[in-house]
Amino acid sequence: MSKENVISKKEPFARMVKRDHISVGKAWAIRLIAVALSLVVAALVIVAITKQNPIEVYLGIIDGAVGSNRRIWVTIREMMVLLCIAIGLTPAFKMKFWNIGAEGQILMGGTAAAAMMIYFGEKMPNWLLLVVIFVVSGLAGLIWGVIPAIFKAYFNTNETLFTLMLNYVAMQIVTFCIVFWENPSGSNTVGIINAATKGGWFPTIFGNAYTLNVIIVLIITLVVYIYMKYSKQGYEISVVGESQNTARYAGIDVKKVIIRTMMISGAICGIAGAVIVSGASHTISTSTAGGRGFTAIIVAWMSKFNPLAMILVSGFLVFMQQGSIQVASQFGLNENASDIITGILLFFLIGCEFFINYKLEFRKKGEK
Repeated sequence: MSKENVISKKEPFARMVKRDHISVGKAWAIRLIAVALSLVVAALVIVAITKQNPIEVYLGIIDGAVGSNRRIWVTIREMMVLLCIAIGLTPAFKMKFWNIGAEGQILMGGTAAAAMMIYFGEKMPNWLLLVVIFVVSGLAGLIWGVIPAIFKAYFNTNETLFTLMLNYVAMQIVTFCIVFWENPSGSNTVGIINAATKGGWFPTIFGNAYTLNVIIVLIITLVVYIYMKYSKQGYEISVVGESQNTARYAGIDVKKVIIRTMMISGAICGIAGAVIVSGASHTISTSTAGGRGFTAIIVAWMSKFNPLAMILVSGFLVFMQQGSIQVASQFGLNENASDIITGILLFFLIGCEFFINYKLEFRKKGEK
């Protein structure tokens, strides 16, 4: 054997190897290290931009997220919305149906909620109107989710592109509805709906207007967790996600599972739209979803599609987002500064998943 062949057969000094298994504790330790590193890098960026002490900046983040009773509840409100959307994406993603259309499903659910508030705000008791809002919003999101599911099930279309394109269709529908309802020339938002009567608004419970948001989203989280973990349909979703051929061999109707699962996914995202419109903003616009549909993808993926773990992940992301907004305002930074801080955090959190799935292995002494 030539010298060149001997050299070519030597093992590299270090290589990345896929892990067979990693403990839950070690996986979360890697994530915590990633969070710590992201905060260090974000501090360096902040110092470079503002020349401020990074400790003061991080105190500003804490103050912006939980510095007052109102800020605490705003953080909780935003966390609940993000959690609800991530929960909605979970069944589809578990099935490996890449639903990138949560933004559109939220907009359709929010538009349906706004329509019910406008047309029935003074014609129904508020409790009945809220029930109608949830049903109609869920149906609107369900329809927007089942359209790409049918095409995927019967024509094997690309669900990523299909659901993504439906987001833009939903935005045009929202724009049309706004013009139809108010006809404001050039306006892309509708005013506060039922500001005087508060018809369709979430009621104040225990002295807070956002308590019902928390109750509804936590109930949905618990139901989806039980559904995915203990029900037959949840098991079918997992099998279809692992292998459609295996699912067919086991007698599972793959087309039926795809359509049913996307109906559930779209309906929950539609309800998230109702939570935003009826429970928070009390208005509808093309920016009602606010990019949450894409952020929720990160929440669902980082949580390994575990609804209970999503509570922690969504809470942490919203905490940093709300705090970053305060920092940008406090230090007179551009409004995009908060997005930079959040982006650094997400970069490290996404990157650490590589080290959870892979490990660095060094060549043993004397090994060729």
